[in-house]
Amino acid sequence: MTTIGDIEETFDLLDGWEEKYAFLIDLGRKLPPFPEEQRNEATLVSGCVSKVWLVISAEEDSRLRIFTDSDAHIVRGLLAIIIAACDGKRPEEVLKEDIGALFDRLGLAENLSPNRRNGFFAVAERIRAWARRCVEFPQTKNR
Repeated sequence: MTTIGDIEETFDLLDGWEEKYAFLIDLGRKLPPFPEEQRNEATLVSGCVSKVWLVISAEEDSRLRIFTDSDAHIVRGLLAIIIAACDGKRPEEVLKEDIGALFDRLGLAENLSPNRRNGFFAVAERIRAWARRCVEFPQTKNR
């Protein structure tokens, strides 16, 4: 799995946004396959212009497992960044993750359309909301 550190390091090494977009697309291609039966209204994330599906569950040790997909290549890359930041972490760790600061460090704020930016944060907020429920109601495994 690609780490946030790997992503930030690669972004720093790339010249220009065409190369960074190509890297994002490549990150998206590396996402695990998303089950076709999970592509439904319940997993569709509102606030995204592209179609984005998101499924979150908790393992026995409370670590979040995040599965996601999109019908847009660059969006899939953005989803891969969120997964690198949040997947496999405990809810408390996810809530401490500053996705906005990560977004800014990567220079995404000034190089993505407002629609993609809004979609990115809609997914991040849905994951954070799920993590908050895990913290508030730890006895419930899958919400």
